[in-house]
Amino acid sequence: MPGSTYGKLFTFTTWGESHGKALGVVVDGCPAGLPLCEEDVQAFLDRRKPGQSRYATKRAEDDAVEILSGVFDGFTTGTPISMVVFNKDQRSRDYSEIASCYRPGHADYGFDVKYGFRDYRGGGRSSGRETIGRVAAGAVAMKILAALGIEVHAYAEEIGGIRCETVDLSLCGENPFYMPDPAAAERVREAAEKRMAEQDSMGGIIACQVKNMPAGIGEPVFEKLDANLSRALFSIGAVKGVEIGDGFAAARSSGGRNNDPFLPPDREGGPLKKASNHAGGILGGLSDGSDILIRAAVKPTPSIAKEQKTVTREGRPITISIKGRHDPMIVPRAVVVVEAMTAVTLVDMLFVGMTARMESVCRFFGRDRAVPGRAEESGKP
Repeated sequence: MPGSTYGKLFTFTTWGESHGKALGVVVDGCPAGLPLCEEDVQAFLDRRKPGQSRYATKRAEDDAVEILSGVFDGFTTGTPISMVVFNKDQRSRDYSEIASCYRPGHADYGFDVKYGFRDYRGGGRSSGRETIGRVAAGAVAMKILAALGIEVHAYAEEIGGIRCETVDLSLCGENPFYMPDPAAAERVREAAEKRMAEQDSMGGIIACQVKNMPAGIGEPVFEKLDANLSRALFSIGAVKGVEIGDGFAAARSSGGRNNDPFLPPDREGGPLKKASNHAGGILGGLSDGSDILIRAAVKPTPSIAKEQKTVTREGRPITISIKGRHDPMIVPRAVVVVEAMTAVTLVDMLFVGMTARMESVCRFFGRDRAVPGRAEESGKP
């Protein structure tokens, strides 16, 4: 099965199934000398692990990570970093009744057509539990970004049609929905109780902000920064839409309103500023120095106890009610997954961008000199 590896220079490969013995990730391309320990990674995994509230699956997993390679005496060695999380609370019997039919909203049918075989226990590789490896890789990427002064913060902007009116990121951890608006979180709580009583689920929108991203990161054609960020977020199983900046609202705007005027720098030689940020920090596929703003639309959890119509592998119509332990909403636990996929994409493109100018290559190899032919060095206009 191809397609389990992401990145060009900073890469990671996830492996494992929802009801297998373990899941994990191998991260390659991380520079040597980065401080890293299991506690660094565990802090991120704890944000996505099950059982955190009544609004998440009751599967009892501690998701404890073990670093198997690539770290010595608390620092990365430059070699591949292998990490594993062992499954401890699988209940495969919960899925025995759906082994011979296709669950609505799931990849069962496509998997069967493609491979002629599928792991019906929680979806196998299609399970949201696969994101354990992504979050572990994202924890490494976040440490690299932190060393560069770059911050990535994601939060639940909307759940079940209830949208945050205010944003105070310090309040996200004070409610089970990871929303930065306590009033909106309370309304979501009431709506969630009603939806759960109906044996149904809810979707929502996750917003992500990137601060202090330098300008000029990305490529202008097929490797655009916004294209790669969108690809990264769309690779998350429940994501059905991605916006950068104003996104679809830009289609209803005009050039005069949508363009972001540039302003003089705050200091001589400093970076330019923008009067607004409709572009979401990316122009022409390149970062422009403003905050990068991304939104991901997350569909409602497809595994619900409410009766649904479907068919068997033979095409016989049946009615099913999915058993097992499932999230009434995916959004709160997916927030850190969005952060992780954003972080790994930024690190990979930052590393690629290091070779964009000859001066940078010369400085890296201790040859800090002028490059012959440059107009500013020769005095030519």
